[in-house]
Amino acid sequence: MSAWFTHLTDWLAAHPHWLGLALFAAACIECLAILGLLIPGTVVLFSIAMLAGHSGMPLWQTLLLGYTGGLLGDAISYGLGRRYHGHIRALPGLRQHPQWLTTAEMYFRRYGVISLLVGRYIGPLRPMLPMVAGMFEMPLGRFMLISLLAASGWAVAYLLPGWATGTAMRLPLPPGFWHDVLLILGGLVLVLGVIIHSSLRGRRQTTLLAAGACLLPLVALLLGWQALNNLDQGLMTVIQAHRHGTMDHFMVLVTRLGDFRTQLAAGVLLVGLLALTRQWRAGLFATGVLLGTALSNVALKWLLARARPDILLEPLSTFSLPSGHSSAAFAFFLTLGILAGRGQPARWRLTWLLLASLPAMAIAFSRVYLGVHWPTDILAGALLAGTLCAASLALVQWRTSLTALPAHVWRIILPPCLGVLAAAALWDLAPALQRYAY
Repeated sequence: MSAWFTHLTDWLAAHPHWLGLALFAAACIECLAILGLLIPGTVVLFSIAMLAGHSGMPLWQTLLLGYTGGLLGDAISYGLGRRYHGHIRALPGLRQHPQWLTTAEMYFRRYGVISLLVGRYIGPLRPMLPMVAGMFEMPLGRFMLISLLAASGWAVAYLLPGWATGTAMRLPLPPGFWHDVLLILGGLVLVLGVIIHSSLRGRRQTTLLAAGACLLPLVALLLGWQALNNLDQGLMTVIQAHRHGTMDHFMVLVTRLGDFRTQLAAGVLLVGLLALTRQWRAGLFATGVLLGTALSNVALKWLLARARPDILLEPLSTFSLPSGHSSAAFAFFLTLGILAGRGQPARWRLTWLLLASLPAMAIAFSRVYLGVHWPTDILAGALLAGTLCAASLALVQWRTSLTALPAHVWRIILPPCLGVLAAAALWDLAPALQRYAY
């Protein structure tokens, strides 16, 4: 595998005009039934995205190519399932590995539409679930709607890291930048490794281990943020060099989702609805996370008194570290992710947390993009929320595990909470639409 992969990357580096087609094809194959299981798609996509960033391909173009390629792979897989139904088992590859299809069928039968959203981030399921949806004759309109939504987050999660790495490699960066990058990445890998390993092993103290795993790097970051100045300056240089007017407007809409008023309204609504539906322990957990994160964030801001970046023409008066938008967004969405994963296997609990982190990461990234926060600010905000989430869950589950919320409770709490976030975005979108109308 290494020989052809090295040959492919060398050839693309020498012929960058083929990068767009290669990225589109790789994303399509990664999401294509059967073929997506036979290639190391994650490594290939990261490498091609890195070459795209290094060659100067804009971020929007990189994401769009990956997004449309993934949609095409989904559509072909769905069409195969719709065309062949049960005879799909006779296709090459599935005759030798029937468990690929059996596992996907089991998840689709159990979780339905949700499996297409969550399974997008589980390698063995990603290329098979669209085909299973076709086999079970899911309506085309519903499938395409879910695919459009799932592919957007997938494209960002799988392509942005590679593109950012490639872009950073071609820009003049402060000395020590890559050392700091490796230090931060190593710390994050260690944190995630502890959480994932303890969760999959089913250890009773997983939540306490997770709290400690988030707390230690948070304390190190709060004490040593000045030593990471080269990292902050370098990443800010990379991001600001690729700003675009259209993207600026979009990022303003995204960042509004993490505003204090928006998060306060969504948090109060979530806790109130949990109390209304008599989900007392879930409400206690959510209160501990949201209130604890907010109070801790305010206290740390005033204690550290770190100045914001000077990119804005009118810098904000409040302090920078940790990012309030980042901590509030991660606290809110991780709370939903933890509640959604109750009563499910460890693998699905972790996938729910990943899925819940995507909108929070978008809000956090918008703060750096707009020049309001340093990268270490948003990282500290995420670690703070993770610490409070794990600690609050550990306290609530001190004697007995937190049970899963009934389906009817989700139908009560989820639409209003997401509606508050959507209303915040539409409130800022309305003036822009009026300007275009005239």
